[in-house]
Amino acid sequence: MKKLLAVLIAVISCCSCSTEEDFTFDPYENYDALWEIMDRGYCFFDLKLPQDSSWRDMYEKHRRDLTPTMSRDSLFLVMTQLLSELKDGHVNLSTSFDYGHYWKWYEDYPPNISLDLQRAYLGKDYRIAGGLKYRRLTYNDHAQDSIGYIVYDSFNKPISNSNISGMLSRLTECKALIIDIRGNGGGQLTYADEFARHFTKERILTGYIRHKTGPAHDAFSNPLPIYLDTLTTGVVWMRPVVLLTNREVFSSANDFAFKMKPLPFVTLLGDKTGGGAGLPTSSEIPCGWGVRYSAGRMTDASDVDVEFGIDPHYYVSLSDEDLANGEDTLIEEAVRYIKRKIAEYNQTGVWIK
Repeated sequence: MKKLLAVLIAVISCCSCSTEEDFTFDPYENYDALWEIMDRGYCFFDLKLPQDSSWRDMYEKHRRDLTPTMSRDSLFLVMTQLLSELKDGHVNLSTSFDYGHYWKWYEDYPPNISLDLQRAYLGKDYRIAGGLKYRRLTYNDHAQDSIGYIVYDSFNKPISNSNISGMLSRLTECKALIIDIRGNGGGQLTYADEFARHFTKERILTGYIRHKTGPAHDAFSNPLPIYLDTLTTGVVWMRPVVLLTNREVFSSANDFAFKMKPLPFVTLLGDKTGGGAGLPTSSEIPCGWGVRYSAGRMTDASDVDVEFGIDPHYYVSLSDEDLANGEDTLIEEAVRYIKRKIAEYNQTGVWIK
């Protein structure tokens, strides 16, 4: 029995050997380490800080709140306040007890989405292709007036060429598509490329990327072009597409929006996206807390920063009246837009957004 007790004590001791208590906990050392990591690696200081202040100013502003005996919770709060000065959704502080974040990039804007309405439009008989949900929306009781409705709510949900091609082939009788990415906070950039490739027959320049090359705030590589390649196999959709966006469209969903926007048959409708065009990387401070921050800078095909979001072609907001009547303003406006543009195209033979 004593031997068993000794073994249990040893196991418990081993399991608890990697707690935060074993990491260095000096508030000043950890604060300085966090500030320096950001100072050397962050890529958007020129965009995020007011012109009359600097990252050094932010250091002094929040360091005065430190005390030698402050708790971990208090230090976490001070560090989160420091990072929030950058107003960047890709800048986070992670611990075992909390997650520091800045979410005002979308919280100060109208949501322009109702998940209940979205579920109502999808109905109960929708199909699923990987991370995509889809169905036909039929108007005027005529199948030929149907429009494909696709919901993709997270780029963390896997999609493949097979998923997308299989879905598009089952929507082939539809006049157009409505792709709803409202509320999509991002995920894998590769899925953004995979999806967008199904809407072009030409390889196009979509933007540029610059990587940090040194600790100076302006130390970047030369811009590297980013292209959207065509498919070698699979279904390509060359009919009207309306992409629904809101402020919660972020990171790789933002990337998808700016890659889709210049395509000839694609129209963005809704609200400006939330941005998040920096490629994040991660580091760690002495006490073991994780730090994530934007370290690669992406621009559009005109080499303009898209960190603050993508403007839609048409701004449309979800109205309270439509919401009360069980209608989604953005979806209904997308349907009206599609019908109007198709009628114009049938008369002129020219597609103009």
